Amino acid sequence: MRAVLYEAFQQMPEVVTVDDPACPETGVVIEVAATGLCRSDWHGWMGHDPDIGLPHVPGHEFAGVIAEVGSRVQGWHLGDRVTVPFVCACGQCDTCRRGEHQVCDRQFQPGFTHWGSFAEFVAIDHAQVNLVRIPDDMAFETAASLGCRFSTAYRAVVHHGRVQSGDWVVVHGCGGVGLSAVMIAVACGAYIIAVDISPTALELARTLGANATLDPGHVDVANAVRDLTGGGAQVSIDALGSIETCQNSIRSLRKRGRHVQVGLMLGADDTPPVPMAIVIAAELEIVGSHGMAAHDYPTMLAEIAAGTLSPQRLVQHRIDLCEAPAKLAALDHQPGNGITIISPRPHWRNLVGLRTMPR
Repeated sequence: MRAVLYEAFQQMPEVVTVDDPACPETGVVIEVAATGLCRSDWHGWMGHDPDIGLPHVPGHEFAGVIAEVGSRVQGWHLGDRVTVPFVCACGQCDTCRRGEHQVCDRQFQPGFTHWGSFAEFVAIDHAQVNLVRIPDDMAFETAASLGCRFSTAYRAVVHHGRVQSGDWVVVHGCGGVGLSAVMIAVACGAYIIAVDISPTALELARTLGANATLDPGHVDVANAVRDLTGGGAQVSIDALGSIETCQNSIRSLRKRGRHVQVGLMLGADDTPPVPMAIVIAAELEIVGSHGMAAHDYPTMLAEIAAGTLSPQRLVQHRIDLCEAPAKLAALDHQPGNGITIISPRPHWRNLVGLRTMPR
């Protein structure tokens, strides 16, 4: 199969031919129709993730069709249209038995602990707990956008943020996950302040329903949020992952507010100083958000089916596999706006209702 591969961190990846993945007895092989380009992939390529072994194929949010089914898998068949969470669970550990698959004790992550989806095929183990069936009328590129950024934002806003109608929500960083959080918080009936240094990203946030936008290069974010909200936000989400955005998020809250850390804190930002005096005095909550388990997808998918949420609006760029190496390497200084989708098989990009047999 064709795949994007790098043999050293920070070395330009290449599109090469590698062996097709073997199918686990309890898993499946998925033919990849669409896969997202995410900042987490860039962190991996930089060497910020100790779970990555070399050589490596990145990619962790994808959708496609089942091309091979393991001998011990029940209920899934060749040609089924599927996606998976970016955190895949074992389904058997104590954490999984509590239903908390997104923090499984023996989790595996395609594109990090294992070879990922910047390829024509990807293998996923423990199919019974990790596969999510894609609705027949959903495009593959829309389904691919759910696996990391949108589902993570959904859980951050709905489960951790507990956003209610009339709340003020601040979103720091308006890339794919941040714009997803804006859309989901708007659907909850909240008032939104979007924060980013990119005018294009802020304009996208406004089109999705943000009530106000702030550029941290021109204003003190925390003071501006307090002025706009009359004392601070109920919920603030760091969707980027830096010392500055983390601190701004915490300082943007009113008393008893909730800070949700979504953006990865890696590299030079992995141990941010936290303004703990403010956290204690204002009784703030600080919580991390690490994806969403497959069994929690149905509620989100129902809202998409009803038209309450429209993740397809976040897909702003579409590229072929041969363009992915350069785009991945440039992601830190050319982040783009919205979600970029890579198509290992370009003619599948927007197909709906497709069932295909493996080659």
